[in-house]
Amino acid sequence: MKTTFYLTTPLYYVNDEPHIGHAYTTVLADVVARYHRLFGESVHLLTGTDEHGQKVAQAAAKAGREPLEHCDLTSQRYKDVWVKLGISYDDFIRTTEQRHKDVVIELLEKLYKQGDIYEGEYEGWYSVFEERFFTEKDLVDGMDPIGGRPVEKLTERGWFFRMSKYQKWLVERYENYSDAVLPSFRLNEVLGFLRQPLGDLNISRPSSRLSWGIPIPWDTDFVTYVWFDALTNYYSATVHPAKGTSPTWPADYHIVGKDILTTHAVYWPIMLHAGGLEPPRHILAHGWWMAKDAEKMSKSRDNVVKPLNVADMYGPEAFRYYMMRDMVVGQDANFSEEAVVKRLNSDLANDLGNLLNRVTKLLAQHFDGVIPAPEVEDEDSLVELAGNVAFKVRDSVEKFAIHNAIEEVLQFVRAINRDFTDRQPWSTVKTDKIRAGVDIARAAEGIRIAATLLSPVMPVKTGEVLKRLGVAKAEGLTWEDVDWNGAVENNRSSHGDAIFPRYDIPASAKVSPLAKSEAGTDKKTLSRGAEAHTPIQPDEDGMITIEDFKNVDLRTAKVLAAEAVEDADKLMKLRIQVGGEERQLVAGIKQHYTPEQLTGKTIIIVANLQPAKIRGIESQGMLLAVRDGDSLSLLTPDTDVSSGNRIS
Repeated sequence: MKTTFYLTTPLYYVNDEPHIGHAYTTVLADVVARYHRLFGESVHLLTGTDEHGQKVAQAAAKAGREPLEHCDLTSQRYKDVWVKLGISYDDFIRTTEQRHKDVVIELLEKLYKQGDIYEGEYEGWYSVFEERFFTEKDLVDGMDPIGGRPVEKLTERGWFFRMSKYQKWLVERYENYSDAVLPSFRLNEVLGFLRQPLGDLNISRPSSRLSWGIPIPWDTDFVTYVWFDALTNYYSATVHPAKGTSPTWPADYHIVGKDILTTHAVYWPIMLHAGGLEPPRHILAHGWWMAKDAEKMSKSRDNVVKPLNVADMYGPEAFRYYMMRDMVVGQDANFSEEAVVKRLNSDLANDLGNLLNRVTKLLAQHFDGVIPAPEVEDEDSLVELAGNVAFKVRDSVEKFAIHNAIEEVLQFVRAINRDFTDRQPWSTVKTDKIRAGVDIARAAEGIRIAATLLSPVMPVKTGEVLKRLGVAKAEGLTWEDVDWNGAVENNRSSHGDAIFPRYDIPASAKVSPLAKSEAGTDKKTLSRGAEAHTPIQPDEDGMITIEDFKNVDLRTAKVLAAEAVEDADKLMKLRIQVGGEERQLVAGIKQHYTPEQLTGKTIIIVANLQPAKIRGIESQGMLLAVRDGDSLSLLTPDTDVSSGNRIS
């Protein structure tokens, strides 16, 4: 009986430098692994490096090293990045390890003896860079279709795997197991591929051209090609495991990028089935991170994001959070520094961080930091919501909808904020300290649960949140810790600097400079925002200070055009000019102004609000108005002034 939840990342090629695609796949696998550990399951996460091939041998020779020495150095780069990003892998396998080579040779010999590997001849267009053959129809303008590099016509003898023999079996498997490839539209792609005749697979390369590889055991004139070598790692790690730990085959999930889906969803299950082994239960293919202009990141386009550069500037856990929050697993997503900053400010600094700060500040001021009992009231909606959010988070994670799981937690945090604001403990503490203490403790218990539910995404930062609440158990959390059980009662909390700081968006924020910065910091385009605006936080009297008010950027703006929003009773969409910048703003003034009355008018707006979507329309700011009974009037200057002036 299978007892271990076993999931894998691809093996990353040592001649590549870790980039955002590698980081996303590995962080996704780590977050899923951590959630399943939180659920109480035994989990095994495997990652590693693919170290054979012509490019590795050439790079080693160019550097004046032996191939294995070169692999030792370059494989370490991935380990360093995974340490930085907090990856909790259980095993790191390298294809140059003997434990792996032994299993590859064993599988090859089994398939050869049963007649599934035969000698043949292959003719095709070969790319040295990609280390693979392409057919005539694959080429694009005479170049390889992947990198657009030169190819040469080659005819060579080799060893072939009878992949076509098992095509019918694989089609039937996928027709019977609709979740074997996820998301479902990726399964449709694989089935579309399998509707065409499936050729046999050339699994060897001549040693005269490629010596750095696992020799074909019955013909040392050849070495094993990458797919039969690298793919076998998922199984070889279970046969001869590292550190005495071993998951149970088959793998529950192979997590891969969509560009290597065919090899994992066609070649690999057929290899396993031919070898008498069960295929993986699920293959999950995620999308690509695109540059801000929806262009795929690549070295040739100079728009690749290096994970450590982003992690150095905003923190590795902030980077983890952004990647998990902003990509729907299976779909492509756009990456920009501006989007990173907006997400961190909105979700973490404003919502979770601000709430934590207000709670710990009141505890320090009025309760000597000691948290009272968070009493449960009859039909307590917040307690009920805590139970619901835990259920929804688990359901979302099991469906690989990590972005949904995070949003559920953020909705819970916002509900705690609303409950806290409605109860106004900073005010009631003056007349009813016991009642105020209960209300503050309710918020603290809610924050504890939210932090626990987010811990797989940000294990270090959420640990800091729990420590602020005096929770001794910041590590080794279990699913029981998401229950509303009053765990904060009598804890000594602490108040300090913001765990989730706010950042300014650099004026020239771009993606490509992140790749150019060798030291991981390019201060011209990526800054922490030393003068970042801090959230306005009322004191215990519900008052704000002059310094708080200075954080609100009020400016004049000229209305260039206005139009009513269809199917909305109150909304008007405005195009405004703020100095030299044009913006779009949505406001609920349709019942009080016509587009003609608004066009040309100078209004006052809050210019530094986070953009928000209203009825699917982005609104970049908020205008000021005053309501008198049923009437509403816009606030405007009493003399003609230019747009973009700051209100002081």
